Amino acid sequence: MNADWHDNTPIYRQLKARVVEMMLDGLLKPGDALPSVRKIAADFQLNPITVSRAYQELADEQLVEKKRGLGMYMIDGAREKLLDSERTRFLNEEWPAVIERLNRLGLNASDLLLATKRGEKNG
Repeated sequence: MNADWHDNTPIYRQLKARVVEMMLDGLLKPGDALPSVRKIAADFQLNPITVSRAYQELADEQLVEKKRGLGMYMIDGAREKLLDSERTRFLNEEWPAVIERLNRLGLNASDLLLATKRGEKNG
């Protein structure tokens, strides 16, 4: 995790989003402990309440569980649950804007595939 916080979104939401990304990317796996509230607060100079709030939202969404005296742990099925919700959010919120932009630029599916193939050759 990096310490680049943006002013337009509350820090606890940005922290939560970073933990979600770690889960989606497989950096955190079911049964893995999240870094402690104190460690995150110290490493990123955050108020522990801010970190706790982010973690509590993850617990409320049943992505992590609290183990008394031990910390927070990613639960089984969390990644799949996140993938489902992120896919739905992408298709409902982001994809319509992408399609609108493609139409505005006069691009179609074959243009995108060609650009992807070019990118693979250059990458």
